[in-house]
Amino acid sequence: MKILRRVLYLNAGIWVLTGLLLCLVPIPLLEDVFHQVPLREYAWVRIVGVQAIGAALLMVLVAHRIESLWWFSWAFVLTEGAVAALAAINALFGLPPGSAALLWWLLAGVSAAFMAALLAGLATTGLERPAE
Repeated sequence: MKILRRVLYLNAGIWVLTGLLLCLVPIPLLEDVFHQVPLREYAWVRIVGVQAIGAALLMVLVAHRIESLWWFSWAFVLTEGAVAALAAINALFGLPPGSAALLWWLLAGVSAAFMAALLAGLATTGLERPAE
């Protein structure tokens, strides 16, 4: 459970940082740092930032109660896998003209890495403590 707990805390930290940046400075982050085309409004981006912070709080909750809630980490595996797949598909087929792919490949890679780390933590935890 030690591995799973650490991965959850690290994943939560990344999501909180990302969420805060998306909430507070979406235009410089997306347009200047990652060279995305300007959007008409950034409310959707800020909403995603708030949701990222909420997901991070759930990860911390599960990490704090890992002994009884370790199986709930499957929700985060599914979420990270879906984010990785959607980001990669967008990088390959969905970029508007003038947008760089770096942001989307970075999101796909980080999400895939967290999915793999969560799976490794779940596998180890499952061997230590089978579902009741």
